[in-house]
Amino acid sequence: MLSYQHIYHAGNLADVQKHALMAVMLDYMTQKSKPLSYLETHAARGVYQLDDAAALKTGEAEAGIGRAQDWFAADHPYMRALEQVRAVHGAASYPGSPAVAGALLRPGDSVQLCELHPQEAGALRQAMRTTGAKIHQKDGFETVMGICPPTPRRGALLIDPSYEIKDDYKTLPGWIGKLHRKWNVGVIALWYPILSDGPHKPMIAALAAQGFPKVLHHEVVFPPARKGHRMVGSGMFIINAPFGLHEEAQRLTKRFVALRAPMR
Repeated sequence: MLSYQHIYHAGNLADVQKHALMAVMLDYMTQKSKPLSYLETHAARGVYQLDDAAALKTGEAEAGIGRAQDWFAADHPYMRALEQVRAVHGAASYPGSPAVAGALLRPGDSVQLCELHPQEAGALRQAMRTTGAKIHQKDGFETVMGICPPTPRRGALLIDPSYEIKDDYKTLPGWIGKLHRKWNVGVIALWYPILSDGPHKPMIAALAAQGFPKVLHHEVVFPPARKGHRMVGSGMFIINAPFGLHEEAQRLTKRFVALRAPMR
C-alpha cells in the first residue's frame, strides 16, 4: 500500500510504546561485542519533523511523546536516541524506528531497511545516509524472507506494516512462522494497532498457538487521538525477547494505566 504516510501519526502513543521497547532491546543486544543484524519490513522515512503541517494537523505527537517524554530518564536508550537525532535534525525532529536503531547500533552492525513508497524511501536514504544502512525499495515481506537468515545471524527484525491491507492480519502469522523456521535465533518483533473492533485478535491467537520461544506479548490502551478515531491502543508480539524487556514492558504498562486515570 503506497498511500500511508506516517508523518500524521509520528510520535504518537503507539510510537512511544514501540520505540521504547525497541530501544531497550537494542541497547541490551549491543552490550555484547558480537555484531548483529537489524532489519525492518516497513521502515518509512526514518526521521519526522513534528512541526510539519501534517503532524500538527492531527496533534498525535503532542498527545504522545510531548506528554510521555518525562516518563523516561535522560539515560534511557529511547531518550538517548531522541537526543542524538535532535542534535542532527533539529529540536522538532522525531526518530522513527530506523533512526532509533541508527542511534543505538554500532559501526560493525548490519542494517537493512525496506520501504516501497518512493518518496518515503528517498527520505529514508537521506535520513540514514551516515549510518551505512542498506535501503531496499522493494516489498518488505519478500525482501526480508530472501535475506534471512542474515549475516550475522544474531539480530532483530521489526515488522511494522500500516495494516491498510486487511489481509496482513490473516497472512502475518503464517509468514512469521515460516521466517522463524529459517531464522530461529532472530528477535522477531511485530507491532500492531488495537482498533475498536479488534481485528488483531485472531492474528494474535494464531501467533500464540505456534508456541514460539521467549515471547513477550505487550499491549497498551490509550484514549483515541480524536473523536471517532478507531485506534485505542497498540501491541507488540516479540519472539526471542531479550533479557530485561519484560521489566520495561511492565513499567510502560503502569505509565499507560496512569495516563487513563481520571484527573482529580
